[in-house]
Amino acid sequence: MQISRLFQIVYIILEKGTVTAPELAKRFEVSIRTIYRDIEALNQAGIPIYTSQGKGGGISLSENFILNKSLLSEKEQDEILLALQSLSAVRYPEIDKVLFKLSSLFFKSKVNWIEVEFSTWGSDQKQKTVFSLLKKAILEHQVIVFTYFNVAGEKSERRVEPVKLLFKDKSWYLKGYCLQRMACRTFKITRMSDIRITGDSSTHLTSQEQFSTLSSNDSAPVPIPLKLKIAAEGAYRVYDDFYEKDITKNEDGSYTVNVSMPAGAWIFNYLFSFGPLLEVIEPQSIRVEMVNRIQNMANQYHLKT
Repeated sequence: MQISRLFQIVYIILEKGTVTAPELAKRFEVSIRTIYRDIEALNQAGIPIYTSQGKGGGISLSENFILNKSLLSEKEQDEILLALQSLSAVRYPEIDKVLFKLSSLFFKSKVNWIEVEFSTWGSDQKQKTVFSLLKKAILEHQVIVFTYFNVAGEKSERRVEPVKLLFKDKSWYLKGYCLQRMACRTFKITRMSDIRITGDSSTHLTSQEQFSTLSSNDSAPVPIPLKLKIAAEGAYRVYDDFYEKDITKNEDGSYTVNVSMPAGAWIFNYLFSFGPLLEVIEPQSIRVEMVNRIQNMANQYHLKT
């Protein structure tokens, strides 16, 4: 049983006054039976929560109830406040208000010890708009449409049932069910434009668990084992990009890195991002392709005499 879900249930009821079990079940993507078990647990914790039948009925709290901070340990209080601060990364407009209320409730004055900022410089307003729109579509299970450019630069119009946002390797992604491909897909948000909510309800996916189940059936790219040599001047990239266990420092100050990466054209763009600091030692096929691409680039700059 998740203490964070119990706390959120209490807060939702405090905000709305009365809420139904189906509403809560949909909100947390659990069964109605689980919600009623949560209600029972809250009752046993001494919170005066009750249900009423008929029109306008639902789950409510006593009118004189005040949330007691002793419901949560000091560690749990700190974790909740940290989670709320982290949500600022996706521009939740309500977070500042909620954070203020809970920090006052917990008598916590020092809640600004961390700042989470994932946006690129100068993109604050654009990301705020995009994340608010995607948040709305995900929570309300609404289909979105947008223009998308894939890694090959090909442009297409997509209709997607959005499921979740993902931050991975310095970039934001949207996971969802693509109605054109009839399959689960992950889209890089910086390649999405003209995003609109259609008003159509999602029908293929009703939970993140369904997406995870379908996605697990997709064939993952075959990993390629690489042996790389990186000059001493590239130390800042070595420890940023690779795990320490995969790094060996050589006597001349350079580094040897043994790592596996998913196959795909992207891998060459990544390796070239090191410039002359990197040499691919193995496998030979990658070395040959690197040479071919370098030669092609050199040909573009051939100067006529």
